[in-house]
Amino acid sequence: MTAPGHSAALSPALAARFARIALDNIGREYPHKLDHVLGGPGDARTPRALHPSFHGSYDWHSCVHMHWLLAMLYRRFPELPLRPAIAATFDRNLAPAAIAAEVAYLGTPHNASFVRTYGWAWLLKLAHELAEGAPADPDVARWSAAIAPLARAFGARWLDFLPRTQYPIRYGIHPNSAFGFAFALDHARFAGAAELERALVAKALGWYVADRDGPAAWEPSGADFLSPVLVEAELMRRVLDGPAFSRWLDAFLPGLARGEPATLFAPVPVSDRGDPQIVHLDGLNLSRAWCFAGIARALPAGDPRAPLLAAAAGRHLDAGMTGLDSDDFVGAHWLASFAAYALIAAA
Repeated sequence: MTAPGHSAALSPALAARFARIALDNIGREYPHKLDHVLGGPGDARTPRALHPSFHGSYDWHSCVHMHWLLAMLYRRFPELPLRPAIAATFDRNLAPAAIAAEVAYLGTPHNASFVRTYGWAWLLKLAHELAEGAPADPDVARWSAAIAPLARAFGARWLDFLPRTQYPIRYGIHPNSAFGFAFALDHARFAGAAELERALVAKALGWYVADRDGPAAWEPSGADFLSPVLVEAELMRRVLDGPAFSRWLDAFLPGLARGEPATLFAPVPVSDRGDPQIVHLDGLNLSRAWCFAGIARALPAGDPRAPLLAAAAGRHLDAGMTGLDSDDFVGAHWLASFAAYALIAAA
């Protein structure tokens, strides 16, 4: 399935544009929004001092997913002119000492819930991307080995957290449980982390498999960058086999075959790309695009919902790409990674 319009492919030219955006933002330490609890005056430190690996791009989690963007581009585009700059960035930010400091930060007593679970998911996504590229490239293999202790630390956090958490977080911003589960499950399966895979699948089934009549008509909220109903379906296509997923989707979003609710199928307008919350809606269009594409592919051949979902993916992808034309930092520090992921899903 390919989306229509100017955003139909992750081309070399677009890859170069995304690489420049990511490098510029990763290298920018300020302004910065810390997710950091101070236990005393000694904890008041700069972003770089706290996070030698991921101190740019406005906040820790965005810095991580912009590193994922660079890792993905480095692997997929061997002729990319900015590959040497990417390599230098990874040599510096993923140096073993820098990663060791990130691991040590996780042990600080006042930051037990640091970036839970959005940042956890993106860190595992980055580790997954590097591990995929490692067999073909010794530099990528070195970066993959360097980040592995941090990935293991977050995997351990997942295993500690999942038995303790009782209810999913369903709204469409960072802590959304289904989003975090989806990326963590992809990583667990690729890495052969069977215990983490089992724990994620069991919790996903316990929380979501009985869901019916998802409140899609309530979407979007004003600061969403994820669709709560679509990201849940995007998780469940990973958890259930094809026929079971199709039946689950019938019950969860019964209006899909009729293109209902219309608001779910229509791209969301963005009124102010200089506002750090309103600009989330550009990300919503892009994440809707990758969810629609993934759900459509998971449906059986001939399912009448599939072409409707594929068309909606294309509309949302084109709408989301327009947000990249703004160079305002509140969107520029993260949107290119969402756009790239949506383009990969559309291919």
